[in-house]
Amino acid sequence: MSAPRSKRRDIDGILIFDKPLGMTSNAALQKVRWLFNASKGGHTGSLDPLASGVLPLCLGEATKFSQYLLDADKAYITEARLGMTTTTGDAEGEVLEMKPCQATLAEVEALLPRFTGEIEQIPPMYSALKHDGQPLYKLARAGETVERKPRSVTIRRLTLLGLEGDRLRLQVYCSKGTYIRTLVEDIGAALGCGAHVAELRRIQAGPFDLTRAVTLETLEALHADGGAQALDHLLLPIDSGLEDWPIVNLTEQTAYYLNHGQAVRVPGSPAFGMVRLCDHEGRFIGIGEMTDDARVAPKRLMRFNG
Repeated sequence: MSAPRSKRRDIDGILIFDKPLGMTSNAALQKVRWLFNASKGGHTGSLDPLASGVLPLCLGEATKFSQYLLDADKAYITEARLGMTTTTGDAEGEVLEMKPCQATLAEVEALLPRFTGEIEQIPPMYSALKHDGQPLYKLARAGETVERKPRSVTIRRLTLLGLEGDRLRLQVYCSKGTYIRTLVEDIGAALGCGAHVAELRRIQAGPFDLTRAVTLETLEALHADGGAQALDHLLLPIDSGLEDWPIVNLTEQTAYYLNHGQAVRVPGSPAFGMVRLCDHEGRFIGIGEMTDDARVAPKRLMRFNG
């Protein structure tokens, strides 16, 4: 008989994972869940296997708030190869066309303001967006191309880091839903030579950057020495992804009514918007939203054991 499987742990928090190249976001999540022996987990939006870097992973009750990290701004450093376009817009695709690249640093610098601010992007065929229930990348692999509507995204900052030969390095701060592959392709098209993403590293997701990220090697070494519990100190608080949200402190009575689904009045609350909720002991208990009549309505609440 095989040995019985150990019971998964109910553990809550956010791990900022430095996802390695070649690993899918789901594979990263399952690996981290296994290392923590966590009963529940979710990621905050996929990061392509070709890309490395910041991938916040939510364990336990933190999964209730993963959507708000998914909606957060992101930042990347990318290296584009000029003069070559590919089927996927990155180094994994087949070469479509090659052109000589004679772009200068000054030409690229003069071009970048066109791609800063609110811009329109046509999502790539090699993406997880769905058309009639099918992911676009599956249709693309079958040789199909369908019409995609342009989407508005915001490039908050676009910085030229260097240009050596046909290698262009950029730093991008952008809104959710921005496709760096499309941005690089569009810049290459504007330069007249085409381009694709050769390397991509996410350096920030919402409030989390690489300074708080943990590598797979670190996790595996700690696990080998002390098991799942040896990793617990790496988890950030559940509400750490909501640090810029205002806090509403509840009394024991208002927390009781709010936990039973009722909106409550709390003096000093913001006039509108989403808020973090803390009980009379200062413990984070969930998120709420201000109503038109100046009350706090529960939106997503924590479940506490015991």
